[in-house]
Amino acid sequence: MGDHQIRATRGPLRWLTTTSHKDIGTMYLWLSFSMFILGGAFAMIIRAELYQPGMQLIEPEFFNQMTTMHGLVMVFGAIMPAFVGLANWMIPLMIGAPNVALPRMNNLSFWILPPTFLLLMSTLLMPGGAPSADWSLVAPSSAGNAVTSLTYFVLSVHLLGLSSIMGSINIIATVIKLRAPGMTFMKMPLFVWTWFITAFLLIVVMPVLAGAVTMVLMDVRFGTSFFPAAGGSDPLLFQHVFWFFGHPEVYIVILPAFGVISQIIPTFSRKPLFGYDSMVYATAAIAFLSFIVWVHHVYTVGGTVAQDLFFMYATLLIAIPAGVQVFNWVATMWRGALTFETPMMFALGFMVLFTIGGFSGLMLSSAPVNFQYHDSYFVVAHFHYVMVAGAIFSLTAAVYYWLPKWCGRMYNEKLGQLHFWVAFIGFNMTFLPQHFVGLAGMPRRIPDYALQFTDFNMLSSVGSFIYAASQVLFLYNVVATIVAGKPTTEEKVWEGAQGLEWTLPTPSPHDTFETPPLMK
Repeated sequence: MGDHQIRATRGPLRWLTTTSHKDIGTMYLWLSFSMFILGGAFAMIIRAELYQPGMQLIEPEFFNQMTTMHGLVMVFGAIMPAFVGLANWMIPLMIGAPNVALPRMNNLSFWILPPTFLLLMSTLLMPGGAPSADWSLVAPSSAGNAVTSLTYFVLSVHLLGLSSIMGSINIIATVIKLRAPGMTFMKMPLFVWTWFITAFLLIVVMPVLAGAVTMVLMDVRFGTSFFPAAGGSDPLLFQHVFWFFGHPEVYIVILPAFGVISQIIPTFSRKPLFGYDSMVYATAAIAFLSFIVWVHHVYTVGGTVAQDLFFMYATLLIAIPAGVQVFNWVATMWRGALTFETPMMFALGFMVLFTIGGFSGLMLSSAPVNFQYHDSYFVVAHFHYVMVAGAIFSLTAAVYYWLPKWCGRMYNEKLGQLHFWVAFIGFNMTFLPQHFVGLAGMPRRIPDYALQFTDFNMLSSVGSFIYAASQVLFLYNVVATIVAGKPTTEEKVWEGAQGLEWTLPTPSPHDTFETPPLMK
């Protein structure tokens, strides 16, 4: 009997030894939500300090540590594991596979994460605290801030990258080798396509991040000179190496979100997705272009005019395939039999907020005006509209959409609608004002600010706590659904739902597709 047919162990060791893609997907999702709450707590500390000008609650050094930890935990602890959890749960169901291709490695890739995050959090308790050179560990600042914890910090980044690469290899092997007979690549659901492309991105860029942080560690602990100018090196080298990873990383967390939205909007429009082929090509184009736009993060370091022009035009070009996706979603809804259940509300919220973030990204891509926007709160507002509104809203939509299929119980729709509106209002209260203070000149990563920015910062801080409260509603609704939700045995759950996963009984049985379905 193959690994894909092994039932999960019953008893206390079930979750430790399981090779079921559903169990591992569930663990990924709960871990990511735990990290989301932790990363959000770091953000609350930041916003509480910024409620008024001056220093009220924490020291500047601790403020900078919170900035570092918030960024790392949200990206590597909350968003990426959540999408991996969705991939574990849904990709085998969507392609008619009995399990992932490498189930034991799948188990290992998850269990690397909990001790790694404990190691990462423990750096806050070490002498000197966590590194405070921002989440990107930008050198040579990080080398000059060589606290004891830097070694452990770098080790944790390596382990997080190892887990991501293992998960990506698994997804690629699963999609290539375990598709149901008759399911060609151009018949795969968009969520599978977006994750398939994302997995290649991860395998390419995670080693680049590992190399960057390793060079920082070598400079600090072994006296090398990869980055310090005093040793004959170029301090800008780190920025180029890091952002060669960092910009594709943005699309690593947003492409699976595109896949989620491409599953939800056709369901609640009661229409097939408009322009399937163009969506696939647009996703591939975004992935390719993401590798040739990284310098727009460092326009201000003094590059040549030709360099800035190339990267400005390349960045503007990436708006075209992203626009194709948005227009296809709108075309799918056009003259559809629309209903506005909670998953659709979060999908629409994603479209609106992500589009706003896209437009502010076009502003940032322009090299001449970027000199004013750079390192201001306008940048903070932009990437939160893209990553929080993009990733978190789509993840929330996915949970509401597939939760009834996972557990066989329906969530509370009124509570879901309340969650959406509280989250939507709280999010915009938090980040919309940051555009204005950024354009007026308020720098980011600074725990104090001029008096004229007080009102907008107070509004932003209040909004952040409202947004945090919305996550309590989400947690309550999910737990209440699992424990005492109204049972549903309908296969489709949602009228208009399409795909192999909706041909299975509800809740989805533990062993599925032991005999692969035949695609027509």
